[in-house]
Amino acid sequence: MPERRTVALVTLGCARNEVDSEELAGRLEADGWQLVEDAADADVAVVNTCGFVDAAKKDSVDALLEANDLKDHGRTQAVVAVGCMAERYGKELAEALPEADGVLGFDDYTNISDRLQTILNGGIHASHTPRDRRKLLPISPVERQSASDVALPGHGAPTDLPEGVAPQSGPRAPLRRRLDGSPVASVKLASGCDRRCSFCAIPSFRGSFISRRPSDVLNETRWLAEQGVKEIMLVSENNTSYGKDLGDIRLLESLLPELAEVDGIERVRVSYLQPAEMRPGLIDVLTSTPKVAPYFDLSFQHSAPDVLRAMRRFGDTDRFLELLDTIRSKAPQAGVRSNFIVGFPGESEADLAELERFLNGARLDAIGVFGYSDEDGTEAATYENKLDADVVAERLARVSRLAEELVSQRAEERVGETVQVLVESVDEEEGAYGRAAHQAPETDGQVLFTGREGLVVGRMVEAKVIGTEGVDLVAEPLAGSLGRPEEAGR
Repeated sequence: MPERRTVALVTLGCARNEVDSEELAGRLEADGWQLVEDAADADVAVVNTCGFVDAAKKDSVDALLEANDLKDHGRTQAVVAVGCMAERYGKELAEALPEADGVLGFDDYTNISDRLQTILNGGIHASHTPRDRRKLLPISPVERQSASDVALPGHGAPTDLPEGVAPQSGPRAPLRRRLDGSPVASVKLASGCDRRCSFCAIPSFRGSFISRRPSDVLNETRWLAEQGVKEIMLVSENNTSYGKDLGDIRLLESLLPELAEVDGIERVRVSYLQPAEMRPGLIDVLTSTPKVAPYFDLSFQHSAPDVLRAMRRFGDTDRFLELLDTIRSKAPQAGVRSNFIVGFPGESEADLAELERFLNGARLDAIGVFGYSDEDGTEAATYENKLDADVVAERLARVSRLAEELVSQRAEERVGETVQVLVESVDEEEGAYGRAAHQAPETDGQVLFTGREGLVVGRMVEAKVIGTEGVDLVAEPLAGSLGRPEEAGR
């Protein structure tokens, strides 16, 4: 019997890319490929790249070069780039990086097995010429659901899979294969974005906004629960727009309670919310539905009105603070995080001071700060009133220092709170840790337990916060909250 072809997926970037990688893994396994964790053990290393900002692009190139080095002293025979950077630059990336044996765009995902086999056999698959993917879908959102010929990574509906790919779900399951044993998994709610922020290139290569149908989201969540997942995180470029192309802009409000009722799911988290699109009904559902985390990942970006208008965004410091007051009046322990850009073209010292005023009043649990840089094809790249690089760097350092101080203060405010913590790791050397409702994976800090006894990965534990380590909380499990070890993972 011939040895099975092996493939490793290396994923960079955001949670949306992680979902896409698991869809690719499902397609490849269904077609007979053996998935391995280490690229050095694979015939083909597939690098799912990020094309968001310069630092992410550099990380993607470094990962491709590192995988290419394996061809000299390992099993690896080919290195293939997929993902946002591959989609965004296509032929240009292939020419600039000959170390990559293939550069595949989103349109290649449905035929990923054939593409990799061609490359593995020494053939060449021509890289695509990048195009504005917003033009592939109808302008009217309600007409987009009928555009079945447009590739939408991560939108795989239930399909007939070979026996063994999703054994507990039967033959019809999501075209997805989990790449780790984490009790947390992301579920794609939608793709693309209809907003036209002047600094952002994502809509040009991810396309216009299109929702997944609620039944597909529910079926995938049920399947993930069968795989042992306890928390799902709904991801897209803009979750607050969910349902507008399905004829119901309030569809998320009705979907969340249904997801929370899926057997085995302990927590549902929503990410990527637009402040200008927050609705009273959505705030109510996020703050009052059992098992739905009162968690608000709000994309503020700045708070000075002039900067926000130049960004093609809405709001100001006082309106944003009013929104946070509304949320906390309904759920005092609600978690809030956001990202901000400093050094945007035309940003004055007064604008920066206004942003600092907002940060000081917002009591955010996690803050990401980025210095502005031009992105190819964006409106902001054409602006004339750019700030010098050293000014941007100084402002980045200044606001980053403030952010670090503020999130540490916010963590200290939580001392004495009782939190529900999903246990994610129990290790003899590193101890045990997990995340509370106000902490999303990778970005928002974690909860460090005072001991390991009785803790099992995948269990939801009630704990009291007794201290902090920067943004992280130190907590002690409450008596009676640990249950029996055999209950974990059910």
